[in-house]
Amino acid sequence: MAVWTLGLNHTTAPLDMRGRFAFALDQLAPTLDTLRSNLAGKTSQAHEAAILSTCNRTEIYCAADQAATADTLLWLAQAGGITPQELQSHTYLLEGDEVARHAFRVASGLDSMVLGEAQILGQLKDAVRAAENAGALGTTLNQLFQRSFAVAKEVRSSTEIGAHSISMAAASVRLASQLFENLQDIKVLFVGAGEMIELVLTHFAAKKPKSIAIANRTLEHGEKLAHRFGGEVMRLADLPVRLHEFDAVISCTASTLPLIGLGAVERALKQRKRRPMFMVDLAVPRDIEPEVKALDDIYLFTVDDLASVVQTGQAQRQAAVAEAEIIIDAGVQSFKHWLGQRGMVPVIQQLQDQAEAWRQAELSRARKLLSKGETLEAVLESLSRGLTQKMLHGAMTELRSADSDRLEQTVQTVQRLFLRKDR
Repeated sequence: MAVWTLGLNHTTAPLDMRGRFAFALDQLAPTLDTLRSNLAGKTSQAHEAAILSTCNRTEIYCAADQAATADTLLWLAQAGGITPQELQSHTYLLEGDEVARHAFRVASGLDSMVLGEAQILGQLKDAVRAAENAGALGTTLNQLFQRSFAVAKEVRSSTEIGAHSISMAAASVRLASQLFENLQDIKVLFVGAGEMIELVLTHFAAKKPKSIAIANRTLEHGEKLAHRFGGEVMRLADLPVRLHEFDAVISCTASTLPLIGLGAVERALKQRKRRPMFMVDLAVPRDIEPEVKALDDIYLFTVDDLASVVQTGQAQRQAAVAEAEIIIDAGVQSFKHWLGQRGMVPVIQQLQDQAEAWRQAELSRARKLLSKGETLEAVLESLSRGLTQKMLHGAMTELRSADSDRLEQTVQTVQRLFLRKDR
């Protein structure tokens, strides 16, 4: 069984490139169907597949009888509207054991921009659940991911990999504190109502800003967060006319197009009489047009801009990384052993089928002998002799026909298989 993963992340591809390959969670099922149909059409074999897509990475995991790495690259390139050659320079391709090592490191937070962050594990579980619901997850990938979860749990409980970690949410508050003298004097707008916004909102709410507002496409989701943190909710359609009211704007939605354009920000600045605005765009693709960053009095940060902030405390976590790698190594060896055993399943099945055929043949012959009046002792003797001859026939033939170059190896093999007690 071949296993491979093709991916791009914050270390191999810039933000706008990653934005081309962002897949919304609710669209993973049809996307996986398209991917598997595409691969099956070219190789005539069934493919297991899963897609992990976050603001920092997009990774395709596949398993099949034979690897189809080139076809996977071609499909992803077409999905992002670029050439395979251009995409290849921003991707990594892993096969075999290295797929397990990578998946275990990702699940454990060792491959994240925020070293040791725990959010990626939940995102991976969501991706696996989506693949399972789409019928794209088979035995091999299911084993890979279940083992990833187990390794991540052990790393989290046995090491201090998450200690001293500064999340994207905490980094956003830290940057805002550098711009504004007192966060209790500012009005904060959150665009979106997903998990990331909830995390950032939790951190900002702890600083007790003057007011909190949530703009979301679905008012119901926005109202739940607003009620929880004592804020107001507004429609996305009202965003352009109310943008000037807020000192800080944090946005993270699944929109494929920017929600906050250059013109809207310019008008907001004019109404604010050039008072500065702090903006954080955590979305991939972007929620805020990149040109906004060039405006005076605008302090716009993206997920990549936050990298230097979240690396704080990384040195203290390096010892934990070494401990985590030992746990991961053990997990990789275990998965490698399981995968190797799984490769023997067809041979084992053939052996069982052959033995059953011999048993049925000798049993049928024994019944015929009994019906002819043969004694039970004679029938049992014939049955046991027939089974013994059938089981030894292959080994005896090999011993008799082996040439001098491979005779010793054949003898050792026969001894290992049939003479265990003597050995």
